[in-house]
Amino acid sequence: HPGPPLSEMSSPNAVWSADFKGQFKTRDGVYCYPLTVSDGFSRYLFACQGLRSPCEELSRPVFERLFEEYGLPWIIRTDNGSPFASTALGRLSRLSVWWIRLGIEPELTEPASPAQNGRHERMHKTLKAETTQPPAGSLSAQQVRFNRLRRQYNDQRPHEALGQRTPGAVYERSARPFPRALPELEYPGHFETRYVSENGGIRWKKCWVNV
Repeated sequence: HPGPPLSEMSSPNAVWSADFKGQFKTRDGVYCYPLTVSDGFSRYLFACQGLRSPCEELSRPVFERLFEEYGLPWIIRTDNGSPFASTALGRLSRLSVWWIRLGIEPELTEPASPAQNGRHERMHKTLKAETTQPPAGSLSAQQVRFNRLRRQYNDQRPHEALGQRTPGAVYERSARPFPRALPELEYPGHFETRYVSENGGIRWKKCWVNV
C-alpha cells in the first residue's frame, strides 16, 4: 500500500471521495448498497445511488453520469474495497484503470482507516440517521429518500467549515470535460507483450505474476 493519502482538498474537484455506505435491506427484503460520491473541498454531494450490488458494472454508469454533469476531478479517494481497488498489481481494478485513462488519479486510504476520508464518513453518519432508520419499503422508495437528503444537504444546510455557506454555494463545476471516447491503447515497439491467462496472470522470466 502506498501509505496514507496526502492530497490536499484545496479547491473544488481537486479530490472527490467515493464509498459504499454499508449495505442494508429495504423492508421488502432487497439489499441496498448506497454508492456515495462527494467533493472534498465543498462537501458537495454528487450522488447517493442505491445499487443492488457494489460491482463495477453498476457503479461505472453512476460515475459516467457525474463526469458528464460535473466534469472530471483530478483525484478520487476511496477505500480498498471492490470495485475501487483489487489485489492485482498496483491494487488496480477495472474501474480505477478507467479513471486513470480519463486522467484521474485513484488515491487509496489505508486499510481500516476511515478517518483518512473523514469528511465523507461524517456525511455518511447524516445519511444513515436520516434515510435508513428505519429503511424504506423498496429500493425505489429508498432512492426517493436519498434524493431528498441530497438536495437538502447541498442547498439548504450551511456548514461551519464553509463559513456557514452551503455546499451548493461553494462548489464550482470542473473545467475538465468528460471525453466521449478514449483513444486505443498504444505501447512502444520495444515493449514485451504478454497475454493474460483466464486465471488472471502471466509468465515472466519463468515466474508467475498475478495481474
